[in-house]
Amino acid sequence: MHIAFVAYDGMTALDFVGVYDPLTRLDTMGFRDDVSWDVCARTERVTANAGLEIVPDVVDEPLAGYDMLVVPGGFVARELAEDDAFVSWLSTADSELVVSVCTGSLLLGAAGFLSGKRATTHPDAYDLLGEYCDTVVEKRVVRDGDVATAGGVTSGIDLGLELVEEMTDSGTRETIETQMDYPYGR
Repeated sequence: MHIAFVAYDGMTALDFVGVYDPLTRLDTMGFRDDVSWDVCARTERVTANAGLEIVPDVVDEPLAGYDMLVVPGGFVARELAEDDAFVSWLSTADSELVVSVCTGSLLLGAAGFLSGKRATTHPDAYDLLGEYCDTVVEKRVVRDGDVATAGGVTSGIDLGLELVEEMTDSGTRETIETQMDYPYGR
């Protein structure tokens, strides 16, 4: 399982880290030795909305070849959804599973991944999401085939834990929830 975590200037840091943390624990806590990841961006340095800087592993390369694509949101995602170069870059992904947190779903939609799908996003962006998907679902996590979307910022943790369980089992999920001191699962 090779995961591409997308990063871009202005993204919400917790949208990125909330799903990143539980998924990467599959490797760092020894549950699966076949999980690897890259932080992928179009620039050599990314600054999240509150100034957190991230140095990506892969810069301005196509996103093809990853098993999972993870796209965070942020207020700037509304603008990026209309940025042809960024959307074209996202559309190079050929992942078995495409995932977003918060308004990252707007980016997935703009890249064509949500056509005919059920999806969610931050409640303030439900109307915008409706332009890209078949049905907007007002839930924290929505799975529709090869697409998984999460609502507002903290729902990324829920999504990450659901993906952990899907990739392993409920016991692994519970162990990671306990290690994260996350009592809100399920």
